[in-house]
Amino acid sequence: MDVTGGGIYLCGITPYDATHLGHAATYLSFDLISRYLMASGSEIRRTQNVTDIDDPLLERANRDGVPWKELAEGQIQLYRDDMTALRVIPPDNFLSVFENMKLIISYIEKLVSTGKTYVIEGDIYLDLSLIEGALENLPIPLSEAIQIFKERGGDPERVGKRHPLDTLVWMKQRVDEPGWESSFGKGRPGWHIECVALALSSLDNGSKFALGIQGGGSDLKFPHHYMTAVQAQVITRRPFSSVYVHTGMIGLNGEKMSKSRGNLIFVSRLLNDGIDPDVIRIALIQRHYSEDTIWTDATLQSAQIFQGRLRNNLAREEVAATDPIIANVVLALANNLDTPQVFALLESWCEKTERGEIGGNAGELSRALDLLLGLAF
Repeated sequence: MDVTGGGIYLCGITPYDATHLGHAATYLSFDLISRYLMASGSEIRRTQNVTDIDDPLLERANRDGVPWKELAEGQIQLYRDDMTALRVIPPDNFLSVFENMKLIISYIEKLVSTGKTYVIEGDIYLDLSLIEGALENLPIPLSEAIQIFKERGGDPERVGKRHPLDTLVWMKQRVDEPGWESSFGKGRPGWHIECVALALSSLDNGSKFALGIQGGGSDLKFPHHYMTAVQAQVITRRPFSSVYVHTGMIGLNGEKMSKSRGNLIFVSRLLNDGIDPDVIRIALIQRHYSEDTIWTDATLQSAQIFQGRLRNNLAREEVAATDPIIANVVLALANNLDTPQVFALLESWCEKTERGEIGGNAGELSRALDLLLGLAF
């Protein structure tokens, strides 16, 4: 995997609910990327944000009658516990929006200083028509972009906007909502500029691209990742990221998994039910990271069976050749993180071992699986 730029920036959680399988699938995929790069000798820094001040968080806190900061802190700790259980290597920088407000405001000031913003009733918007290519190079047709923008936090119909897709950079403080002092008045940042500020401040090393990888779920392709790229390029006059990596969505029993449908499966509940964290990990990484997939009871059962089979074979004194499989696992991971091939290789190795083939070293394969896949045997 060729990564040119300052590092990996992974969009993190908005902490108003526990870590569900969709979250876990994304963070496990990037854990595999990190493990591969580290095993390859790459010294690449990784930053992940947590959007601990946002509309959904405020709405949930108001609904439940708890302070928004208390809700965020509790959910962040639960997320950390879940990731620790799943053996996800922590990022070098785990950055809170709340704790970096002054920094984010300084990046808004940089954006405003370019002359490409305008104000509506105290709210600041980026004028996309003043940015070369911003409207001409949309990844999807304009009508579709406007609809998705609306569904994912945008306000295309607001009166006074110069273009429906112009993005909010600064929101004037609303009644009964938190706000921070700035040269623009009291308020809070828009979603996209938060990630721009946290990514650039922690990872940009002045390369041709500010970042090596920008990543997250496929639902972040537009508008979030597109708009962060636009805003960052306005500030730095360089492309934002060399590579974009998006993970597929997880569905449940034939339907999209979402909070609105109430059909989320939470990692913490699976763990509390006694499910082995490695089984959850196997169930989520055996699919290709970029593909949408449906989670069923059979998904977990299949992972449990595979774990037991592999564990039994690794416990044998005589096993099939392991050097070739380790080499091929590395090649599969190098091929756009081809984990389906990885698990096919492991299944084949189990079959050979069960047939009585020998010549391998189970300890070496166990250590490789720990290093590359985060699986402990």
